[in-house]
Parts: sequence; structure tokens; C-alpha cells
Amino acid sequence: MMSGDDLLQTIWGHGSMLGPLAMAVRATAMFFIALVLVRVGGARTFARRSSFDNVVVIMLGAIAARGVVGASPFFSTVAASGAVVGLHRLIGRLCVTQPWLGRLVQGQRVMIYERGEILRKNLQRTGISEDDLMESHRLERKSDRLTKDETAFLERNGRISFVVPEPSLSPADRQASDQD
Repeated sequence: MMSGDDLLQTIWGHGSMLGPLAMAVRATAMFFIALVLVRVGGARTFARRSSFDNVVVIMLGAIAARGVVGASPFFSTVAASGAVVGLHRLIGRLCVTQPWLGRLVQGQRVMIYERGEILRKNLQRTGISEDDLMESHRLERKSDRLTKDETAFLERNGRISFVVPEPSLSPADRQASDQD
């Protein structure tokens, strides 16, 4: 008959020599812990996809994996994961109130097309090719040609955005729009 300690050892394991059952139990536990941490971290962790957010996702995966495979003590990896999520949340909030920190941590958008001209110097600086610009334009605007009134930016999250000024409304159109 197996003692309580032996049963716990079989189910949870110890060290890095884990059996299939222990690794499956640890993976299941870490899955739910990581889910809670991501929920606590907020939607921006996966929604924004900035380099700042991607670093957190990579670190969480790396840290959590160490606890699953027994390379580090399980609860120490949970604590480290919590610290990373807390730091991400704190820095994210500070970026809202301290724009200079937001620029430092997340970068800033870069104009890459304006008034009918591709800004090649900015493309080169950002590592974006003209083909990348045109591919994004086809995907976003469903068009093969950039127009003179469009402006394109490489955004902080790495995506290319296109801005087209709204057409000027006549006074009659503006009045009709206001009544809606």
C-alpha cells in the first residue's frame, strides 16, 4: 500500500525526474495559474502585441515551462510569473500617465508615406520594405495604389496603418448629419 507521501510524489513529482502523470498534473495546474495571471494582467497582454507585451508573453511561457518540467521549484515559478505580470501591469499603467515612459518602453509611430511620397529614409530606419508597405495597403485598403491624400504609419505594435482624411461636408450635409 502506498503512503500519502508516496502518492503525492507520484502525482506531483519532485525535481526534474518527473513521470508522465506528474508532468501532466503540473501542466494542468500551470495552465489554470497562467490563465488567472493573464486575466489579472489584463487584455492588453495579448491585444496590443507591442514588443513590450510580447516580451511578457515570452517570459511567462519560459518561466511557466520550468515549473512544469521540474527545472525549477513549481511555486517559485508561479511567484516569478506573478512578478512579471505585476511588473507588466505597473509599467503599462505608468505609460498611460507618463507619455515619455510610453515612448521609451513601446516606441512611437513612424510616418512612412505622406502626400504621394514614400518616405524611404523612414522605411529604411524601421526595416520596412516598399513591398511590405504595399502588401499592408492591399490587405487593409483593398487597393494596389496609394493615393496622394493617404498617410501611412508604422505603428508601435508593428502594424502599418493608413489614414485618409474625411471628405469635407457641405453645410447642408453637416446639418443633415447633425439631425441624425
